[in-house]
Amino acid sequence: MKKIAAEPYRDIEFSKATQGAVIQPAVGKTKISIRLDNHVIEYFRGLVDANGEGNYQTLINDALVTYIQQRSLLEVVRQVIREEITPTKTKLRTVRGSTVHA
Repeated sequence: MKKIAAEPYRDIEFSKATQGAVIQPAVGKTKISIRLDNHVIEYFRGLVDANGEGNYQTLINDALVTYIQQRSLLEVVRQVIREEITPTKTKLRTVRGSTVHA
């Protein structure tokens, strides 16, 4: 049986090293820690596995963006409906001595 030896000592220069992430985060992205239900993570990981590629975190982000867009559209539709249903105040004006609705 072959014995595995430890790597020999190397003198590594750290005087110019910087602390922090090796890979800079993408612009417009923030790294957070979040707790999700196990079944949510399993669902999105399953989608990635079924597709054969991708990232479950990206899928979760995409699902949240879609939700926000749908909610925004829903609010716009509701506002338009409110404006259409709300009775407009009729203004009265006088034309040659007669009162007419404007």
